[in-house]
Amino acid sequence: MRAIIAVLDSLGIGASDDAANYGDENADTFGHIVEAAGCGGADLEGVRSGALVAPNLARLGFVKAAEASRGKALALPPASEVMGAWGFAAELSFGKDTPSGHWEMAGLPVCYDWKLFEKKQKSFPEVLLSDLVREAALPGVLGNCHASGTVIIEELGAEHLASGAPIVYTSADSVMQIAAHEEHFGLERLYEVCAVARNLVDKYNVGRVIARPFVGTAEEGFIRTGNRRDYATPPHGLTLLDHVIAAGGSVVSIGKVSDVFAHQGFSKTVKAHGNEALFDALLSELLTSQDNTLLFTNFVDFDTLYGHRRDVAGYAAAIEAFDTRLPELLAALRKTDILVITADHGCDPTAPGSDHTREHIPVVCFGPSLAPGYLGKRMSFADIGQSIADHMGLPALPNGVSFLRDRVKEPGLSQS
Repeated sequence: MRAIIAVLDSLGIGASDDAANYGDENADTFGHIVEAAGCGGADLEGVRSGALVAPNLARLGFVKAAEASRGKALALPPASEVMGAWGFAAELSFGKDTPSGHWEMAGLPVCYDWKLFEKKQKSFPEVLLSDLVREAALPGVLGNCHASGTVIIEELGAEHLASGAPIVYTSADSVMQIAAHEEHFGLERLYEVCAVARNLVDKYNVGRVIARPFVGTAEEGFIRTGNRRDYATPPHGLTLLDHVIAAGGSVVSIGKVSDVFAHQGFSKTVKAHGNEALFDALLSELLTSQDNTLLFTNFVDFDTLYGHRRDVAGYAAAIEAFDTRLPELLAALRKTDILVITADHGCDPTAPGSDHTREHIPVVCFGPSLAPGYLGKRMSFADIGQSIADHMGLPALPNGVSFLRDRVKEPGLSQS
């Protein structure tokens, strides 16, 4: 038996019950994209016209899951037949960040507060930056604020090239991001600086340090590359991944997933840049992997290229592009395989700012031998990990409830 987790990074499907505590009471990443795409392009600067086209996701139950989460129908053509099991899940973890979402879906909720750098300007403590400058032998740092990664390199890229000082910034997540030019500063040098920073932020309980390399010139513009690297703190306990390994199975990370878990619990890591390359890598591993393998993929473009940049049209197009490739993935499944399509948080591109949003995530499950039906509202992302443990014949995890045998009555919906 094999299992595949496909995380559509940031594709939340409606505000959680506690979203108001995070300032996200109106968030609905998928729903708002559908509404904007279906309005004839008026909200999309003329880039699109007509409704979102995602028939394969609809057939798996993704649209039904989104409608159940938001409590009202979406203006999308109904699937003639829904062949997946579908529902939605609320988050137990205290944050709305990448590590919390991934760890919880692997059976390990983060029920404590990460350190946040809440000040919009002069965000990091002076002592932390002084230690970083000294230990990494830097001429100084630029930024020290909340920022969009694409905006700040345009604002400070030229000064970075002139001074040699990396750009340091944060967001609403527990993160220190460090941007530097791949060629002028050096990619390996950037990684070295981030490793130093990782050691320094440990005492602050910071979730991640992220290396954000970019290229380009002030005249032609700067652009981030695919050589991002995440330096995460290790999980505070064992996850589904560790249990698969302990039982003699294999866990394959495709994309950034192993970085998010600080490389704990993986047999193999496959790097790929961009959703298309990630999909290719997933298919390649699926065609060659043995039984008792868990393949864990994060499709990062949804979040980094479209969610954080508040690019509604780009997000809609990325969903459609993923949808067109789904038949390839379904055709590669064996009879005893199980596929879970989900997300780790929201990042509503219609919301103000550029931060993640506190939302339900889709729980869409398909396997050639799995009966379709409504899985209801799951009270934790950990139900995903528990269900995969159940599927793979592993001992029960400490958190989560398996949904493999659950089928409940479909909810009534109001019209959108």
